[in-house]
Amino acid sequence: MRPRIKICCISSIEEARTAIDFGASALGLVGKMPNGPGPIDDEQINEIAQNIPPPIATFLLTSETTGEAILDHHKRTQTNTIQIVDRPERGTHEYLKKKLPHVKRVQVIHITGEESIDEALFYAEKADLLLLDSGNPNLDVKELGGTGRTHNWDISREIVKQSPIPVFLAGGLNADNVKKALDTVQPFGIDVCSGVRTHGNLDPKKLKTFSKASGFSNI
Repeated sequence: MRPRIKICCISSIEEARTAIDFGASALGLVGKMPNGPGPIDDEQINEIAQNIPPPIATFLLTSETTGEAILDHHKRTQTNTIQIVDRPERGTHEYLKKKLPHVKRVQVIHITGEESIDEALFYAEKADLLLLDSGNPNLDVKELGGTGRTHNWDISREIVKQSPIPVFLAGGLNADNVKKALDTVQPFGIDVCSGVRTHGNLDPKKLKTFSKASGFSNI
């Protein structure tokens, strides 16, 4: 089965449509972050989300960590999916499931070592999907995505094997390494930002190459 492709750091309706044309089934819309590429205003996220037809998934990337703050962020943006990029406070997923029963929740796990396996399996009992990335939330200034780095795919493979819910793989993916990443990890989907951009802009040539390398040979 071909993997789902999520194109992240979408900054305009035009970029969103381009990503969809090249096989994206999900779009990442980055809210305020401590660092990293791609953040846009909540008003822009809302505008893009309202102009994307189903069944395309629109992911709000939020760095908020409480249920109330994440709910407020979602109310401003109205995406159909919430991607929590930091470790949320206890009870957050349960709160959001009650308040937003029709909105999917994605928990990001930053792969820092084998301890990430236990963290992933803990959240696999709470979220709808997992997304494995290469940030580091333990730094003074947290890295919560968009690093352009790969991580230990053997750890990610073990998470995929044990997870009861679908898993996306992110972190430093590009046309040159995505085939190896897919063969190694066997994820449900893949997530790419910098690997399909040139000078920060979505690059149709890189998108086409990446899509073909990911198994979308008909594009």
